[in-house]
Amino acid sequence: MRQIITSLLDNDLYTFSVCYAYLQKFPRAMGQYTFVDRNNTVYPKGFAEKLREQFNSYGDIRITDEEARFMKRKCYYFPLWFFTFLKGFHMRPSEVEVSQDEEGHLHISVTGLLWRTVFWEMPILATVSELMHELKGEFEHYDAQKEYEKSYAKGIRLIGNGVKFSDFGTRRRFSFEHQDLVIRSFIEAQKQFTKTCFVGTSNVLLAMKYDLTPIGTMSHQFIETCSLYGYNEANYLAMDYWQEVYAGSLGVFLYDTYTRKAFFQNFTTLHAKLFDGLRVDSGDNYEALEEIIEKYKELGIDPTQKSIIFSNGLNVDEAIAIHEAVAGRMQDSYGIGTHLTCDVDNVKAMNIVVKLTAAKITEKRTWKKVVKLSDDRGKYTGDPEEIEICKKTLEIE
Repeated sequence: MRQIITSLLDNDLYTFSVCYAYLQKFPRAMGQYTFVDRNNTVYPKGFAEKLREQFNSYGDIRITDEEARFMKRKCYYFPLWFFTFLKGFHMRPSEVEVSQDEEGHLHISVTGLLWRTVFWEMPILATVSELMHELKGEFEHYDAQKEYEKSYAKGIRLIGNGVKFSDFGTRRRFSFEHQDLVIRSFIEAQKQFTKTCFVGTSNVLLAMKYDLTPIGTMSHQFIETCSLYGYNEANYLAMDYWQEVYAGSLGVFLYDTYTRKAFFQNFTTLHAKLFDGLRVDSGDNYEALEEIIEKYKELGIDPTQKSIIFSNGLNVDEAIAIHEAVAGRMQDSYGIGTHLTCDVDNVKAMNIVVKLTAAKITEKRTWKKVVKLSDDRGKYTGDPEEIEICKKTLEIE
């Protein structure tokens, strides 16, 4: 069996940043994660067993001295004891349950302490995606040179139009090797320009390989965990906790866990000044841009001094168009995922996610369902009854 994930750093940066925040603020909290295939894919017979083999092998992965040194150098916002913690950390395959039903649909869940189980999201998604593409025979027709040239052309277009961007494509990549190829193509494209626009990758292992900056801050699950204290103040509490943990570092807030409307009710002048900016991950990008600019003005803050990160299912054309619409009114950059790492000829990218669906503050508490209400109505995730409770609490139509 070829092991797909071989390094603890083959993960997005926010896995590490959320892990550390959990250790600081929710050290005894437990979570339940659920795999969701939005395309309702029918997987080949025996797929779950192959996944089980992969997941079992991940329990032997340990961070290396070289990897720890890289993170110490680039991730200056973590204290030294966190790297000692990582040296002793390993993933626990027993936390993951995987099965297939009679129709071939895939069911995966993860249960355990949040600071530990947070490490499973990316490996699960990257493994499902890569294994499926391999079993479909798509590796046999992969033309590396052609894909490199296509990716290089994307980099030239983005950089040539002054678009600052990074790779956010770990979770639904065609393969690790293809993600590596994509990043190499952007490094070469960047050499053709004096202005730096390719700013890094969310994948910490590939950032280490090419001495890039690991990009990322947080994921929705941290705000979902804060909702255990109530939906109305979840964003407010998450912002307070994040600033207490990182003291100004990793200062881009992911605001759309319970829609932009609910977030703006919690977004104070203090938070607007403490955080560098906001990340747009759902809804209409142009509407979000205008509302965010107006909110900063309403709070007496110059929006040109604030960052806005777009990461909502982007492709090259959309990133360029949004950049033109921003027109210097904010400091914009773009996290582009599947369009970079799974835009392969004759290949259909998967539409899969892993979401936190239940949590409890300590092991002695009862489980509470948690939900995510993004600005895309079709992408609400969680228990339907709990979604309705959340909507009524936040007065969301």
